[in-house]
Amino acid sequence: MASIHPPPKKDDDREDDSEYSPFYGIEKGAVLQEARVFNDPQLDARRCAQVITKLLYLINQGETFTKTEETEVFFAVTKLFQSKEVGLRRMVYLMIKEIAPSSDEVIIVTSSLMKDMNSKTDLYRANSIRVLCRITDGGLLGQIERYLKQAVVDKNPVVSSAALVSGIHLLQTNPDIVKRWSNEVQEAVQSKASLVQFHALALLHQIRQNDRLAVSKLVTSLTRGSVRSPLAQCLLIRYTSQVIKESATNTQTGDRPFYDYLEGCLRHKTDMVTLEAARAVTELSGVTSRELTPAITVLQLFLSSSKPVLRFAAVRTLNKVAMTHPLAVTNCNIDMESLISDQNRSIATLAITTLLKTGNESSVDRLMKQITNFMSDIADEFKIVVVEAIRSLCLKFPQKYRTLMNFLSSILREEGGFDYKKAIVDSILILIKEIPDAKESGLVHLCEFIEDCEFTYLSTQILHLLGLEGPKTSDPSKYIRYIYNRVILENATVRASAVTALAKFGLTIDALRPRVLVLLRRCFYDNDDEVRDRATLYVETLAEDDILKQLKNSLFGDLDVPLANLEASLQSYNASEIPFDLSTVSRELKPEQSVEKKAPTSKKAGKDFGTMVATNGALPSGTSAPDTYEKLLSSIPEFLGFGKLFKSSAPVELTEAETEYSVNAIKHVYLRHVIFQFNCTNTIAEQLLEKVSVVIDSSDAEDFEEVFSKHVESLPYNVPGQAFVAFRKPEGVCSVGKFSNTLKFHVNEVDPTTGEKEDEGYEDEYQLEDLEVTAPDYIVKVGVSNFKNAWEALDPEFERVNEYGLGVRENLQDTFQAVVTILGMQPCEGTDVLASNARSHTSLLAGEFIGDIQVLVRLSLGIDAQKQVAMKLAVRAEDQSVSDAIHEIIANA
Repeated sequence: MASIHPPPKKDDDREDDSEYSPFYGIEKGAVLQEARVFNDPQLDARRCAQVITKLLYLINQGETFTKTEETEVFFAVTKLFQSKEVGLRRMVYLMIKEIAPSSDEVIIVTSSLMKDMNSKTDLYRANSIRVLCRITDGGLLGQIERYLKQAVVDKNPVVSSAALVSGIHLLQTNPDIVKRWSNEVQEAVQSKASLVQFHALALLHQIRQNDRLAVSKLVTSLTRGSVRSPLAQCLLIRYTSQVIKESATNTQTGDRPFYDYLEGCLRHKTDMVTLEAARAVTELSGVTSRELTPAITVLQLFLSSSKPVLRFAAVRTLNKVAMTHPLAVTNCNIDMESLISDQNRSIATLAITTLLKTGNESSVDRLMKQITNFMSDIADEFKIVVVEAIRSLCLKFPQKYRTLMNFLSSILREEGGFDYKKAIVDSILILIKEIPDAKESGLVHLCEFIEDCEFTYLSTQILHLLGLEGPKTSDPSKYIRYIYNRVILENATVRASAVTALAKFGLTIDALRPRVLVLLRRCFYDNDDEVRDRATLYVETLAEDDILKQLKNSLFGDLDVPLANLEASLQSYNASEIPFDLSTVSRELKPEQSVEKKAPTSKKAGKDFGTMVATNGALPSGTSAPDTYEKLLSSIPEFLGFGKLFKSSAPVELTEAETEYSVNAIKHVYLRHVIFQFNCTNTIAEQLLEKVSVVIDSSDAEDFEEVFSKHVESLPYNVPGQAFVAFRKPEGVCSVGKFSNTLKFHVNEVDPTTGEKEDEGYEDEYQLEDLEVTAPDYIVKVGVSNFKNAWEALDPEFERVNEYGLGVRENLQDTFQAVVTILGMQPCEGTDVLASNARSHTSLLAGEFIGDIQVLVRLSLGIDAQKQVAMKLAVRAEDQSVSDAIHEIIANA
């Protein structure tokens, strides 16, 4: 019977065929059902290959398979060895590598793979070597080592390359075996096959990389002309550069070792070798103008190449050289000016920034005209690079500040994201501070921008600068109008900053003080507490000269004590005839302790991530362990063997406010232990509590075993004490659980006036709230200075990516804060700032998992017109299990 629905035409619902994916809509369950075709008595090779392709797609998209599913797929795939179809056999090899069977399952395919390794078909031999080396352990490798050594020098380059690449991977896990292949690898370096020579050189260098003398000898022997492969020559150039840098004579410019070889490579017939040599020469430490000249000449020729990749490589290298040797690049300026209109925006951006670094004062105006048309065609990330280059140019030629400041002001009023606008504002702020003549024009430009600024952070930064620099200008009164407009039109955060800026004008300029006082008094009726409090304080301060003198430095100057320490000292100060002395406040910065919300029980939390987000995150978010905790815990002998304290949480309240007993808990996490510290306070003046302890029921925390408990001997009225309970857990495991807590103690009635006991007392207990150990308790906030470099340094194989639907949310700001709280990680590079009306946002998060394992997260959020929020989470860590654990935190929240 014919199909009821005719097959859709390719152009029915798609404007561009290139966007169509043959994998659209496939599901793991359906594909696993299709995998039953592997068991058919009459194998359909084409259909089997299609199913394997789908399985590989799911794996590479981050789809996870259970152990049972992996085992079933593995055993089914092994049956395909009976097929003689070459294409299907290649797919089988790929599938086995991706599944990576366990040690007890490997034996199932070992005989088949070893048979293929000795096959007459070179394709089977090469692929079986790759798979065997990937899935077997050191014991089996010892048995097949003889075959691998023979394969290294095999006449077929495909087989030889497969063995060499496998050796590169095995060197990380079984270095002793691979190092025994040195003679065979040395022979492979002389191969006429380009790829074999490339892989052999890479492996030989890795074998010798810890021996500087051996590496130097290797480079010396190979630079004499035995390497013919362009890829291998690029490697050799890099190794040569390494030897030059490590050589004791690298600081001498007269007799630099191996420089002649690098210079000779500049005349190579292959573009990649020439570019690699030019890059190596330009990166030599202490390189002279004479040594740079031939490399710059080669790069200049590539600027006019018809191939975009060559133009890009050349201009990027010249851009780096311009940072240290701008005069050496000047001869290329005419060629680079022609690249400003290049269709490739990356090339054009690099050309612009290089010209800005190497241009002279007379070329500034011409460059600005060219850049004006160019800026509208590039993305924000490229615009930021250009802005930073313009800032450097202005500092280099300060007399051109008007032209450059006007340009920055014009692009500041154009469309752009937060990072782009922040780069412009930061540039103007720097120019105002570094170039006195630019102050007034820069402040005027910022005042004009702030009237339409949609970013709270930037508005507060500008207002802070206006308060500092505005009173120092020739006509300070004109800035008051701009500032007071922010008090009328902006949100509470900006209004508070504007109030402070106004007060600074009144403080600095006596003639403006009456006007400022009038404006500040209008703020008494503001609907925000912070704005009203600031206005009241500043009015009282400015109205009284004596108070003004006393508070001038503390209110408007640079406070040389941490605010947290000052607040604590003021709270503990008792009013008396002795005045408060600021010099007694500690200058030592103590770790911050954020108030932690009580963690919900598992019954309330369940698996509803949406609920967690709606409440702005309820999971605990602790901070790094303070020194005070370290000292306190180390004073208890039973805890000395627990090792290094990894993390201490913020206090979790276990009692309601205004109850007869106040108890909060702090979780101290170690590699193999967790200690609960219970801070107990007796709030009843007529009672003395003795033998105070916390009894914990850990039946809902199966991984935890109680090993020690310490009670509080005596707990008088309003005198805090600490009880401790320690648990052992599996080492390095992210164990979670819920703990039920009961406060037990002996009660004695006392006379409040004398403090003496009045009776024998009685035993009593008090039920506390439950306490949970959750996955975020095993993460601490540890930022990174360069997220991109840190991300790329982590193994891509340990990256895990997944997408989540968070349902309907009011805005991205609250959603973002909730997710960050749940993960307990540190936002990096200012990515924690969102615009109030943002439709999408990407944040970079960093942290450290228990066991000192670095973990990084790329968090992307988006909200549509119906306020549906979607989230994409990409995680990289030094351990694959940690990447999976981060996703489990979100999935189980």
